[in-house]
Amino acid sequence: MSAPGDSRADGVGSDGTARLVVRDLTCRYADPSVDALAGVSLTAAPGELIAIMGETGAGKSTLLRCINALVPSLAPAECGGEIRLGALALLGAEVGALAGRVAMVFQDFEAQLFCTNVRLEVAFGPGQLGVPPAEIAARVERTLALVDLTALVGRDPSTLSGGQKQRLAIASILAMEPDVLLLDEPATDLDPVSRRELYAALEGVRSERLVLLAVEHEIDPVVRADRLILMKGGRVVADGPPATLVRDVDLFLACGVRPHDLAVLGRRLGFELPLDVDGAVAALRARGLPPMPSSRAPGALPANAAPPILTAQALSCTYEGGTRALRDVSLTIGAGEFIALIGQNGSGKTTLAKHLNGLLQAEQGEVRFAGTDLRTLPLERVAREVGYVFQNPDHQLFAATVADEVAFGPRNFGLTDDALAARVDETLAAVGLTAERDEDPFLLRKGERQRLAVATVLAMAPRVLILDEPTTGLDYPQQRGMLELLVRLRAAGTTVIVITHSPWVVVEYAERALLMREGALVFDGPLDTLLGDEALLRSAAFEAPPAARVAYALGIQARTVDELAQALGAER
Repeated sequence: MSAPGDSRADGVGSDGTARLVVRDLTCRYADPSVDALAGVSLTAAPGELIAIMGETGAGKSTLLRCINALVPSLAPAECGGEIRLGALALLGAEVGALAGRVAMVFQDFEAQLFCTNVRLEVAFGPGQLGVPPAEIAARVERTLALVDLTALVGRDPSTLSGGQKQRLAIASILAMEPDVLLLDEPATDLDPVSRRELYAALEGVRSERLVLLAVEHEIDPVVRADRLILMKGGRVVADGPPATLVRDVDLFLACGVRPHDLAVLGRRLGFELPLDVDGAVAALRARGLPPMPSSRAPGALPANAAPPILTAQALSCTYEGGTRALRDVSLTIGAGEFIALIGQNGSGKTTLAKHLNGLLQAEQGEVRFAGTDLRTLPLERVAREVGYVFQNPDHQLFAATVADEVAFGPRNFGLTDDALAARVDETLAAVGLTAERDEDPFLLRKGERQRLAVATVLAMAPRVLILDEPTTGLDYPQQRGMLELLVRLRAAGTTVIVITHSPWVVVEYAERALLMREGALVFDGPLDTLLGDEALLRSAAFEAPPAARVAYALGIQARTVDELAQALGAER
């Protein structure tokens, strides 16, 4: 890919010389004045896939933005240290000078999509780099196949699911064939199977001239990386093989990262377990650990005497272009339930959810709220009673300050003066944004914007709360905080419906699962029953967490690490 006379050091010899070198990198933003990086050093050899993890605010995204020169070029900051790609100095370089050399897929991946169809989106980057048309066509075909989007080549990107958009953003960057590929949470909105396939694809595209750095919040993809870097407070606190670092449960928790199920289970049992399910099952059987009686009977939902609050009858929906988004979906949701709506990317989850709160009108079938056809209710009542938090929080933020954002809904429904101020204060405290009340919403981190989007809906005190990927962009403590907030809301009588690709969220918080596949509702029932049907889970691209799969293989009725450890005789 080098032009004649290019100054970079393309030849990487057998001595292992790293192509990408970061030395003593510091970064202090001008507004707000904060130290984002404090002496970060790392090397990345050609062909390496390096995962970077850490709590929100650890400096992960800033590190990537310094490497591709967005910081300090486009974000005012005082930076020090050195970043080099071969002989080329990156820190403080002109962003345009690095086009085609250092590429990035942003956490807010939708901001990178702007073309009218999938083919043009992938072709745009190579076209700007002067790649010949025949080669552009070949790259489009190759990269779309790599991310499993070939069948959608003519689709408008705006009609794709969140996960499909994320894969398209990745394909548009891969088509430029950069030397360094930076990915800021590339698997955030992907289902478990697509997440694994993405990292398998990344393994396939890395070559002796490609360095990959991926920021991640979830542990499962990380085990495929060559190295894992853990960050905290703008510093690198650990750098080593994932298989070694993943076993340090305390280190992960200290860095705001959810530890691996089987590492936690091994610690609870007092001995080290293999980190793959088959290996863990074999190790436990070899020790002859007899399962103790389960404390929970399988296959039954808790009795719910409350009347139905939402019903859907024979819902069908076809998008422009002939895509069947919903196929004869019927369901009944009782007041006060906590439900997980799951399924692979593009299975119809978000489309179904938008029918349940009236954002989309049924072309066939009907939705009823508390017995009344949704189409006959005033829109403002539906918005107040059935709250919806979008997958992308930026789709529902528009006010000048955080406090104004939260006040907008209740003010429009008649709340004023002291009552309105109290509602805003209470809601901001519930989502941990009191200190940010006077900030511009669009200057918040994505995780903070996610919590703000939830707050704007909570402030209206809805009877039903639908959340599309509510843990996206949050670190582990923030995810726990968000989910515990939902538990409290449910305890107060709110019906909670969560769309999620995080299996641990499903098994630890939901009692009932709705599983979508190709627009059809293929399972509606107790979560324990679903977890016991491996064939159905596999067909819908849902993968239970390691602890639940180990429990199933051992014949133990358990979903979580705590339940499994207790069943295997571990002390609390």
